[in-house]
Amino acid sequence: MRAFTASAIGVTCTAAFVLPLAAPAGAAPDTPAHEAAAGSEPADLPGSTQSLPLDPPAAPSARATGAPAGEQGLTGRAVSPFSMAGVVWDDVDAELHGTAQVRTRATATHRWSGWQDLETHNAEHAPDPGAAERAPGAVKGSTAPLWVGDSDGVEVRVRPRAPDTRDASATPVPLPAGLHLELVDPGKDPRDITGAAGADRAAGRAGALPPAPSRSGTVAGTRPASAAEPYIGPRPSIVTREGWGADEKLREKTFAYTSTVKAAFVHHSATGNNYTCSQAPSVIRGIYRYHVTSSGWRDIGYNFLVDKCGNIYEGRAGGVTKAVLGAHTLGFNTNTTGIAVLGTFTSTEPPAAAVTAVSKLTAWKLGLSGADPKGKVTLVSGGSNKYAKGAKVSLDVISGHRDGFATECPGARLYKKLGTARTTSAGLQGR
Repeated sequence: MRAFTASAIGVTCTAAFVLPLAAPAGAAPDTPAHEAAAGSEPADLPGSTQSLPLDPPAAPSARATGAPAGEQGLTGRAVSPFSMAGVVWDDVDAELHGTAQVRTRATATHRWSGWQDLETHNAEHAPDPGAAERAPGAVKGSTAPLWVGDSDGVEVRVRPRAPDTRDASATPVPLPAGLHLELVDPGKDPRDITGAAGADRAAGRAGALPPAPSRSGTVAGTRPASAAEPYIGPRPSIVTREGWGADEKLREKTFAYTSTVKAAFVHHSATGNNYTCSQAPSVIRGIYRYHVTSSGWRDIGYNFLVDKCGNIYEGRAGGVTKAVLGAHTLGFNTNTTGIAVLGTFTSTEPPAAAVTAVSKLTAWKLGLSGADPKGKVTLVSGGSNKYAKGAKVSLDVISGHRDGFATECPGARLYKKLGTARTTSAGLQGR
């Protein structure tokens, strides 16, 4: 397993703010330090990852700048072009108790953004404990990645949570060991790649998996002709991995499956909302590279992704009709499917088109295994910060990530829409 995860578009400042730019330190821009030991990627692969070790905490005498004790980071510097940023650390089980922020310089305007938060994540999206994909030393802890758009400069600061001021003896919780800033270039859009290979990949998007009748031959919203026939919604159009430009050399060659799909967990990607729908394939390629190259997973963690315009994308490889084992909901990856809506929906309303797409996708995908979108299901926890390993948990067939793990995902505004998604999905199945 190669050591192999990214979040929001930066808001550019209205006035240019110039920082002195230093040359990147550490590994060569396109060769992450943790990849170099296993051999760098072939030069012809689209996209790249820069992995920069963070400067250690400054000595107490050097804190005249006002930086809090224990802070790590990098001063503003020029780097090779990138569009997504995140922070990783050595131990996947270690939690980052604090804040991580980046500011970036836009390639087009040469202006610096303000400070932007990285969602600290803390292992909520990851392979389950004990899974082969979670082999010791193979996977890393990580923040969510942040989509910042085309950038060529970066500054980062990671600060430990301040101690309780009511306890005079309290000290900050140390940051995890091995902090690195990961800068991801998702590579060119397949439509922009010239030559036969690019034409073939672009055709993959044009040839997305088309809508198809349900297994019972019914149309949406009508009951199957026979009670013995399954309730399956019509198959929606799905953009294939080839369509969004997945570099299949990155992931592991084999596939991992579970026995069935009993439930769907809905997520937000926490990558921000300032992307256009034409950029969605680039965002997905960035998440894919971050999950595999930076976090050490076998493939992108989500089984499906949905953009703000309601387009549905194939996620983890192995077949959209099959029970592919994902890495989306720690403790509940077995016998479930993970759907990520691209964006951050903590305080922003999810687009109606995206919620409708979740309904269509679940009506079909859950229908293949006979699951009722409005029903309940009992799942056995693989171990999370909410349920002990082996606990039998009753959950909605369409659940939010927070139902299985103590997290804000999928964002309060999207989570409130899941009731609507359940009702619509069941209707599309003919229930």
